Amino acid sequence: MADKYNAVEIEKKWQAKWEADKLYAVTEDSPKPKWYALTMFPYTSGDLHIGHWYAMAPSDVHARFKRLQGFNVLHPMGFDAFGLPAENAAIKRGIHPYKWTMANIENMRRQLKSMGAIYDWDREVITCGPEYYKWTQWFFIKLFEHDLAYRGKAPVNWCPQCQVVLANEQVIAGKCWRCDSEVIKRDLEQWLFRITKYADELMEHKDIDWPERIKIMQRNWVGKSYGTEISFALDHPGIEEKEIRVFTTRPDTIFGVTFMVLAPEHPLVTKLVTPDKKAQVNEYIARTRKFTEIERLSTEKEKDGVFTGAYAINRLTGEKVPIWIADYVLASYGFGAVMGVPAHDERDFAFAKKYGVPIRLVIAPPDWKDGELEQAYIEPGKMVNSAQFNGLDNDKGIDAIATYLETKGWGKKTVSYKMRDWLISRQRYWGAPIPMIYCDKCGIVPVPESDLPVLLPEDADFSHKGESPLKYNEKWVNTACPKCGGPGKRETDTIDGFMCSSWYFLRYCSPDYSQAAFDPEKIKYWMPVDIYTGGAEHAVMHLLYARFFTKALRDMGLIDFGEPFTKLFNQGIIIAQHEKMSKSKGNVVNPDEYVNKLGADTVRAYMMFIGPWEQGGEWFDTGISGVSRWLNRVWNLALEDYQPHATDENARRELERITHQTIKKVTGDMDRLRFNTMIAALMELTNYLSRLKETNPVSASNWRSSIETLLLLIAPTAPHMTEELWHRLGHNQSIHNQSWPKWDEALAKEEEITLVVQVNGKLRDRISVPVSITEDDAKHLARDSEKVKTHLEGKQIVKVIYVPGKLVNIVVR
Repeated sequence: MADKYNAVEIEKKWQAKWEADKLYAVTEDSPKPKWYALTMFPYTSGDLHIGHWYAMAPSDVHARFKRLQGFNVLHPMGFDAFGLPAENAAIKRGIHPYKWTMANIENMRRQLKSMGAIYDWDREVITCGPEYYKWTQWFFIKLFEHDLAYRGKAPVNWCPQCQVVLANEQVIAGKCWRCDSEVIKRDLEQWLFRITKYADELMEHKDIDWPERIKIMQRNWVGKSYGTEISFALDHPGIEEKEIRVFTTRPDTIFGVTFMVLAPEHPLVTKLVTPDKKAQVNEYIARTRKFTEIERLSTEKEKDGVFTGAYAINRLTGEKVPIWIADYVLASYGFGAVMGVPAHDERDFAFAKKYGVPIRLVIAPPDWKDGELEQAYIEPGKMVNSAQFNGLDNDKGIDAIATYLETKGWGKKTVSYKMRDWLISRQRYWGAPIPMIYCDKCGIVPVPESDLPVLLPEDADFSHKGESPLKYNEKWVNTACPKCGGPGKRETDTIDGFMCSSWYFLRYCSPDYSQAAFDPEKIKYWMPVDIYTGGAEHAVMHLLYARFFTKALRDMGLIDFGEPFTKLFNQGIIIAQHEKMSKSKGNVVNPDEYVNKLGADTVRAYMMFIGPWEQGGEWFDTGISGVSRWLNRVWNLALEDYQPHATDENARRELERITHQTIKKVTGDMDRLRFNTMIAALMELTNYLSRLKETNPVSASNWRSSIETLLLLIAPTAPHMTEELWHRLGHNQSIHNQSWPKWDEALAKEEEITLVVQVNGKLRDRISVPVSITEDDAKHLARDSEKVKTHLEGKQIVKVIYVPGKLVNIVVR
């Protein structure tokens, strides 16, 4: 009997050995082709739950597979360490955010090491370290110098619970993405990145292998629309403005405009509102500020508004058009104004019905007879009630009216985008300080590079709700202007943590490089990332920001590529008790418990066997127990004594064929990240070897070769156990420095035999079939033979006789 498999003891042994030998240290002087495999780094929440393992263990398995295939693999790990949760947790516990964060990192690093991944810990990146955020600040200054960072007053998403500004992407269904509180609007001076400059590029995904749903989400977020800018005349006493401009994709409906809507935040509202409507308008504006943009645009929200008492003039008809305000119009999109065409827009139709606004048909449905519309007509049709454009197909009318407006100077063809610039100011302490100084004489002045990093002061007062604690640290705030030497004040906002994660993949290439954010030569060697894995929830935050950041650095001449991640793969989620894991539900699975009991290799294998990686699956203790039994069987097969009986050539060929078929299957599944079917194939090979050992019909060398192949195929999944077994079989070198097995297509091919097919004992066909064909498959093939079918027509099959490996006789009458 073999020694008992003691997973915990073996894993500690080999983790220590690998670390001492620097087995997974990575350099750039390898003759092998590079492979940069990256998993989204974790936020420093304190503990890794099984969901983290589900993101990280399979990606490590694939990285190990590429290493065995002969690639020089960089598969680094680090920590996303700035951000609001750490600050809030530290305030709650009365300790400094740095201490809280670093204690969490220490625990999470321990957990990650217990996984047995091939992370080169010498390349670890921690975003809250001054050696890292020095370069985050340097990048900020570079963006400022290239007019990609600017300061402006804007309505912002404000979380009253977190007391922080949120980017649009961080508001989920009207709630804060962190604490799930309702988000409101506030006006603040903010720093923004000009991400909109790259809107068109961000909609393109050329030469990158990304999931289609992520590409669609990003394109929708950018929201490019081709349309027409139209001017409506204003003749309002006491104001200078002589027009209101709107953007529309439907200029063909301009003759159907019966009202106009301004966003409540539109600067003209306070100028246009008549005295008798002022109180009602002000009340509506105040109420609107309680809703987020997402809530305001919700299709479920009833459309409402208030008439301002003012009118615009439709230049094409000369008609006065009443001006309303309504919260479904956003100041941040287009011009913050829309023309209301109730006959041909569902939202406008509902609004007009509610407030008794006229509804004028200008695109006629087929066979239209005069009457009242029961709903907005949004399909193609002929233009009516549209002066000289009557009778035109409306799709042609779009261009015709746009051209007419251009000739009259009343409008122009243009493009609009939904995406707004990236708001990066945060009124919090725990983030990289924005490296800007305000001087009464010189204005906004960047901190000189020689003075970076602008360090966070260790003393911070967190009692000032809604404002940065840095604002009240006078010793830190007051400084000298770098230009004139006069008195200056530091910017007290900190940088959105998403900026820190927009370039961390570049820092991994040379984490100790002190002359710049990264070593240009090492960037040329490693970048772009070959495969990036992580959650789909980052589609319009991290992934979009990282792409913007990369393109901006390219245009600055700092790098020579425009896409950071060549291939993207999104894993699913692990659920427990039929629900997504959460602490509040009490269903979070702690991997430490299972690692200490069954071993990391078992947890890793179960993670991949639980279901397709892109879909996820449900955690069951019974399931992980089954995987544990499988690994124990592999252990015993490898170590138990094998004494061949009389060798059988057919058995040898079958063993050879099944082994090569498994190599082919596992390799293909690994390439496609189909880990669950890969594990199933390895289990099938294990079962086959177990049955073979009952009769020992092959030579000891044949047996050993198949066992070693099995271990090599399992090595990425169960690195500790296979390393132990490899050495016990007499090898001195690590199994992880070996070469991935290769299959021979000829050897993997099923052997074939000729099957005779008879009908009532008479030969009707001969068919070639695999030697391993089952009885059911043989009978089906026989009945489906074209030569046999003619002898079965109109007859009843009485029975089918099967002689394995020889014939099928179909008896009919």
